[in-house]
Amino acid sequence: MFKPQIKVPATYMRGGTSKGVFFNLTDLPAPAQVAGEARDSLLLRVIGSPDPYGKQTDGMGGATSSTSKTVILSKSEQPDHDVDYLFGQVAIDKAFVDWSGNCGNLTSAVGAFAISNGLVDKGRVPDNGIAIVRVWQANIKKSILVHVPMTNGEVQETGDFELDGVTFPAAEVKLEFIDPADGDGALFPTGNVIDDLEVPGVGTLKATMINAGIPTIFINAADIGYTGTELQGDINSDNAALTMLESIRAHGAVKMGLINNINEAQARQHTPKVAFVAAPHDYISSSGKHINASDISILVRAMSMGKLHHAMMGTAAVAIGTAAAIKGTLVNVAAGGGAINEVNFGHPSGTLKVGAEAILTDGQWQVSKASMSRSARVLMEGWVRAPFDF
Repeated sequence: MFKPQIKVPATYMRGGTSKGVFFNLTDLPAPAQVAGEARDSLLLRVIGSPDPYGKQTDGMGGATSSTSKTVILSKSEQPDHDVDYLFGQVAIDKAFVDWSGNCGNLTSAVGAFAISNGLVDKGRVPDNGIAIVRVWQANIKKSILVHVPMTNGEVQETGDFELDGVTFPAAEVKLEFIDPADGDGALFPTGNVIDDLEVPGVGTLKATMINAGIPTIFINAADIGYTGTELQGDINSDNAALTMLESIRAHGAVKMGLINNINEAQARQHTPKVAFVAAPHDYISSSGKHINASDISILVRAMSMGKLHHAMMGTAAVAIGTAAAIKGTLVNVAAGGGAINEVNFGHPSGTLKVGAEAILTDGQWQVSKASMSRSARVLMEGWVRAPFDF
């Protein structure tokens, strides 16, 4: 007996430089409304994973880490919040959904979905102006404020805000990540702003390992033979480079205390991220746009799910802004050093501005919030169909 196809209400949305399938928790089949095998199996089938061909042709995924994503939203169970946001990063070639981190890009779409699907009390949503949606990020247990523009009682999605990595302009959505450091207060899990990271076969690298937005390992581009101006093809077509960067990620994850040994890294693909940084330099972006060194503070390239990201993950942007604001980190040094509360960094698709507020209290760095702007819009809504017989 073959599994029947079921249909589940869903919305396909772009948020920042990512896109994914959004669900209202109560619309999922009962077995998938709780964490576990049934939920993971459904989401894998919806996205089209695992796919040994790496294309996700038989699903909604777009065969990249930026487009193999799912979001589950519900009315918040937390005081002073509107919506609970759960993010699932779906592996492309493995039967695996990673729930260990957030997607900052898709966060920009969470507010719009929440308002349009009645998850925000109407009294908190103006007919015109900006609705501030208070989001509880359930994966990392953090608060995020999403500023959603409203026009005549509807979410305003069109506009003239341009975001490098996204083809068309849209309405600007401002994001504020409140207290973005790790929940236990360990902004720097090793206690240091710079560590020596030993990676067999690579050497000992200077590294800044930070928990802000998402756990991230920053290294100097020059230390691994790069300039910081690389595009996707320069890295993703080089298997030796991908193997090296994954080894750096695995050993960094152990040093950060995220895993006990490097063999566990495969079961934790979404976090931590690895990024390499360099001082500003002219380069041509993936769209052919000339980026002038004088227009940026720093160059950053980041890995996501084993590949160089085509732009920048929103959560990694939070890590960049936070690290830049703290004197002595590799990011701060590459950005010129000193007191920095905002950086405009260069990534493969162009540039992005991110700000953070950091203070030194009793010898410990604390970050009250990080902020940036993205955009979002609905691409399709209705039902998604998938075989499911739990």
